[in-house]
Amino acid sequence: MLNRVLRVTLAASLLSCAAFAADISGAWQFTLETAKGKGSPSFEFKQDGEKLTGTYSGKFGKASLSGTVKGDQVEFTFDAPNSAGKFHYTGTIAGANMKGDYELEGSEKGTFTAAKK
Repeated sequence: MLNRVLRVTLAASLLSCAAFAADISGAWQFTLETAKGKGSPSFEFKQDGEKLTGTYSGKFGKASLSGTVKGDQVEFTFDAPNSAGKFHYTGTIAGANMKGDYELEGSEKGTFTAAKK
């Protein structure tokens, strides 16, 4: 009986945590800030549970991305077209907004803010 109660409680806890996970599927507009200036790429995200896929569109062209969303934390990467390098983004989601840091490997680092379109 105690095992059953523990299993039911654990299952309910896991389901309630999943309900609080952010879903960022859709179009987003980003604003990047670096020591070199500002940028404004757009992203189209598709989320399936914690798995994140999508497309970057910006100064370097278009590229596919992949990453994860865990609770209110997002992380994704993509290889920039034209061999510019690999971008790595990490951030926090708050409703229809997010903010965080990004890095172009071996080159620049900066911050970003984003809003869902």
